[in-house]
Amino acid sequence: MKKLLLISNSTNAGEEYLLWPQTYIKDFLDKYEVKKVLFIPFAGVTVNWDNYSNKVRAVFKKLGFELESIHDSPTPLKSVFEAEAIVIGGGNTFNLVHHLHKTGLMEAIAERTESGLPYIGWSAGSNVACPSLKTTNDMPIIQPESFDSLSLVPFQINPHYLDAHPDGHGGETREERILEFLEVNRNIYVAGLRESTLLEIEGASVVLKGKHACRVFHHGNIAMESMPGSKLDFLLH
Repeated sequence: MKKLLLISNSTNAGEEYLLWPQTYIKDFLDKYEVKKVLFIPFAGVTVNWDNYSNKVRAVFKKLGFELESIHDSPTPLKSVFEAEAIVIGGGNTFNLVHHLHKTGLMEAIAERTESGLPYIGWSAGSNVACPSLKTTNDMPIIQPESFDSLSLVPFQINPHYLDAHPDGHGGETREERILEFLEVNRNIYVAGLRESTLLEIEGASVVLKGKHACRVFHHGNIAMESMPGSKLDFLLH
């Protein structure tokens, strides 16, 4: 049974790091009796992985959990197969996917998570839980071996989904970019996760949690607004 917590964003403007999702993270890990998590910092680019993991470790310590970073492990694959839970942080999704493929960890993490290992991701860490990185907002700063990701869910996530079209901006809106994706990927749902929202998945159950509605897109259909507390189990079919 899959156990996933897929978070749109780590931090809201003006808040402490990882403040808004802390209760959800703690409740999720406590539910599965996790004491120590394995952190994947590969999405970090302008922050080095030592600093990134230390920043996340401080938050998880406050919540009562130990944290080991995969980049500190002499045997990364062994660490994945011994982990109590996997946590993948945000940053650049292309960089994250590049390193997951390069190290062979993509397959290992997918295998463990498919068999029930609890998984938490935010931003890029949520995007990489999908079949591909194609609905990321990030610039392709590096070319991964493949766009294929963990495929922990059969739908795509667009983290940090925005409705706004700023005055004077001549480019596409976020909705228009998602509709472009759907034009050439017609049989897949895209969940536009606004800030301060997440999807909690347990087996065949998908529940939207947080402060805002989620926008669900599918080719040929009008985008659907789902309120916090909604069951979105259809995303798994």
